[in-house]
Amino acid sequence: FPPQPDRVAIVTGGTDGIGYATAKRLARLGMHVIIAGNNESKAEDVVSNIKEETLNPRVEFLYCDLASLTSIRQFVEKFKMKKLPLHVLVNNAGVMMVPERKTQDGFEEHFGLNYLGHFLLTNLLLDTLRASGSPGRSARVVTVSSATHYVGELNMDDLQSRKCYSPHGAYAQSKLALVLFSYHLQRLLAAGGSHVTANVVDPGVVNTELYRHVFWGTRLVQKVFSWLLFKTPDEGAWTSVYAAVTPELEGVGGRYLYNEKETTSLKVTYNQKLQQQLWATSCQMAGVLNVT
Repeated sequence: FPPQPDRVAIVTGGTDGIGYATAKRLARLGMHVIIAGNNESKAEDVVSNIKEETLNPRVEFLYCDLASLTSIRQFVEKFKMKKLPLHVLVNNAGVMMVPERKTQDGFEEHFGLNYLGHFLLTNLLLDTLRASGSPGRSARVVTVSSATHYVGELNMDDLQSRKCYSPHGAYAQSKLALVLFSYHLQRLLAAGGSHVTANVVDPGVVNTELYRHVFWGTRLVQKVFSWLLFKTPDEGAWTSVYAAVTPELEGVGGRYLYNEKETTSLKVTYNQKLQQQLWATSCQMAGVLNVT
């Protein structure tokens, strides 16, 4: 990939797993990388490790708890005070198959953190992204979903999974919502003539700490066969990095990418009425203006 010395990126969940590998690769390309995360205890080591390995001094951590709408707003405020442009936003952070619990704002955790937190973060940063993109050098929103979205169902009457909670179902729904959100965002950006694109990536099955909440048999398979069945976090980050910087995707949005190739997402994700419905509901929940 071409060097990116004049570009600024924000990576959510950049202290661990795929997010850490993504942040490191972008830093290696010369980007100014801001890691947005809630793991303050690891942040100092992570930042110094990336700086050391990439010889890039422009890596920093800013606290952002995606399970709190207030924390997200505070993060955006702090970022905007730096008066920096923003060329790449990687919506990467997430929880997977956790026991039933709520975010600080009372949302089911998968939906609230994986989806709604990124929905709000992206909306609050759109003005900076628009101002930073230019003809032939678009700003990019890269959202990390999962193949789990193929078995997901979006229940607009019960987005918080209150009637019947299943960790797998709630996780799949959050990843499905991220695909619908990305497609609708791309249509809004294109309609407004913005030099910003939105794509969604599927990292594949990656050996990360996210598996700590899954069934013990699956964890055993992960431990024994990870070298054979699972990608490393570095391999899992590759499609995110590709979507963030490849010249092949200049000006191209609304794509679902797996192993650096465009592929078809679940049929329902192309339903524009459902995209719009989810967007409008999300605006109400997150307290942002619906510009649709």
